[in-house]
Amino acid sequence: MVLGLLGSIMTLDADPGAPGMLAVTGALSTHDPTIAKVTDRYVRVASGRGIPIAASPDLLTWTTAGQVFATNPAWTSQQIPGSTDLWAPDLVLRDGQWRLYYAVSTFGSNRSAIGLAVNSHLDPEHPEKGWEDLGSVFETFPTSDVNAIDPQIASDGKKDWLVFGSFWSGIRLVPLDATGKVVAGEVPQPLAQRPDPPDAIEGAFLYRHGDWYYLFVSFDFCCKGLQSTYNIRVGRSKNFTGPYTDREGIAMLLGGGTLVKGKGSRDIGPGHNSILVDGSQEYLVYHAYDVQVAGMSRLRIQQLTWDAQGWPVAP
Repeated sequence: MVLGLLGSIMTLDADPGAPGMLAVTGALSTHDPTIAKVTDRYVRVASGRGIPIAASPDLLTWTTAGQVFATNPAWTSQQIPGSTDLWAPDLVLRDGQWRLYYAVSTFGSNRSAIGLAVNSHLDPEHPEKGWEDLGSVFETFPTSDVNAIDPQIASDGKKDWLVFGSFWSGIRLVPLDATGKVVAGEVPQPLAQRPDPPDAIEGAFLYRHGDWYYLFVSFDFCCKGLQSTYNIRVGRSKNFTGPYTDREGIAMLLGGGTLVKGKGSRDIGPGHNSILVDGSQEYLVYHAYDVQVAGMSRLRIQQLTWDAQGWPVAP
């Protein structure tokens, strides 16, 4: 989830110094970033009004490239009164069609919805063009025990699933049909939770590496600038639907999660990660609050490696 500090501020950002960290420059102000490679360019979507877009020829130099929607789709304010920014978009390519999932909510509420926009001719030079909104694909209400935000699309090799959740009862997943919509009547399955209040877990990203499925999540609190306590955690399972456990064998449904990325000397509250696969290289993509620019949220892209036991490393 996200509050404010979004826009098209252009700044030069030196390499924060962590191993494998890319020295990105340009349009770096972002929350909840996801990057996709579209032909020979990189396209980044993030939280914000209309879903802001940035583009890069090399992953290093970023420029603003408009937004998915000139104005938020009308249904978003009708179904979720008070909603403004669209949160945590996830961009995937399926059968020649780009699908963009995004969340609609207000801070601290689980009256939320996940929307879907599609683009059959995504032009990497003009990534803001060609989007068609299909409306809501999944909703939660104050009576729900889950929260329909922070969508991510993961595949079990046969079909896609929607991974989602924030606070409440944590992270869930539910299968999608061939059109990218939630299968009617399916009950979301639990993946991870922090049982003790305030159940501060969100921003899930389910990813297969080798023989394991890895469930990345963000613990604690974002969106507080230099007071943010976000940190990236992970567990893994041989089965797509779990159970997921951390390095110590603690189930993620019982609060487990091995630390992948925590507070640094410059970067505070790193979190809400995605993973970009570019050839043989995997990158951890996330935002962090930068001490050197008064705690504003900045894009971070770091090479992801794996230790001898098969756990992700991004120090």
